[in-house]
Amino acid sequence: MKAVRVSDRGAARWTRGHPWIFRSDLLDEVAEPGVVPVTDPRGRFLGQALASPRSEIRLRLLERSDAPIDRAWWRTQLRAALARREGIDANAYRVAHGEGDALPSLVVDRYDRWVVAQLLSAGLETMRDDIVAALSEVLTPAGILLRNDVPVRKQEGLAEEVVLAAGTVPDAIEVREGAVRYLAAPWDGQKTGAFLDQREHRMLAAELVRPGGTALDCFAYHGSFALHMATRTGRVAALDASRDALARGTENAVLNGIDNIDWVEGDAFEALREWERAGRRFDMVVVDPPAFAKHRGALGQALRGYGEINLRAMRILAPGGVLLSASCSYHLHRPEFLKMLANAAADSGRRMTLERVLGQAVDHPEVITIPETGYLKGAVLRAD
Repeated sequence: MKAVRVSDRGAARWTRGHPWIFRSDLLDEVAEPGVVPVTDPRGRFLGQALASPRSEIRLRLLERSDAPIDRAWWRTQLRAALARREGIDANAYRVAHGEGDALPSLVVDRYDRWVVAQLLSAGLETMRDDIVAALSEVLTPAGILLRNDVPVRKQEGLAEEVVLAAGTVPDAIEVREGAVRYLAAPWDGQKTGAFLDQREHRMLAAELVRPGGTALDCFAYHGSFALHMATRTGRVAALDASRDALARGTENAVLNGIDNIDWVEGDAFEALREWERAGRRFDMVVVDPPAFAKHRGALGQALRGYGEINLRAMRILAPGGVLLSASCSYHLHRPEFLKMLANAAADSGRRMTLERVLGQAVDHPEVITIPETGYLKGAVLRAD
């Protein structure tokens, strides 16, 4: 395709380590989606990019050389990404984290013998056949499912769809995470079938929980934190507002032969207030709510929600109890998150010691020059 010139400001973004160039920094219009060579205003070659004519993000840096972007190129990149995941104690994890792995707008998750992928830009969509072929050769899966049912594709002029790209993929897949097994739902589950990004934090929770004690998993969903804690402690309450989610969690408990989890249907804010009034205490509480801030304008209200639920969690901790708090809201950055926890601790009347600040695991790499690659943050605090 014909080279596209970008402004000096756009070129500087690439030089400084960010792969996006916006519409306002184009000197030539992008005519169609695909892979295009990119130059600065003086015609100096900068690299090759995925082009999206309808997106505000017109160009995404893919390759700094003029090497052909073909099936062999995708094989090489995917093998490099896979090598960075070596040593993960699970058979379900992210293989490609988009810009975090220098594979912009591509998400690839492995669930045991199956692969679920997302192609999130118009430029990437033109490479679908090569990507699917490369995934088949590198990962040798029993099936590849494209979970392209995400709203961001609309901004690219693409259809939202779920497509079986190769082989077969079952409705439910049993996967292992450390010593715990659970069922992922690749066709219709959250994200690509499960919340893989919290794997390390769930395993950490099992290490921190008090043997023979009590634990609470707020916003439990399918009980992933609860399952890990139940392997090491006396009794766990798994709290969620969705009866269907708790039913899936119950299935996961049976799968692991775990019978020390109480599945509680209810609103987390109301339940924690009620338990505080009743004097109920837990040795460990996990607070992992859904993203309260879907956009920047919702941050103020989200902070109030995060502050309230963490305040309630702190107040129901037993002396010496541990709080593991997390947020997956991209718009809530780490300093604001920690300040929210400090304010909640001040309001709780408890002396809370910050023991650990949590980030993303190796399979969800956060590139420091690309803020958009980072969204998950957390902290471990102890009630003195």
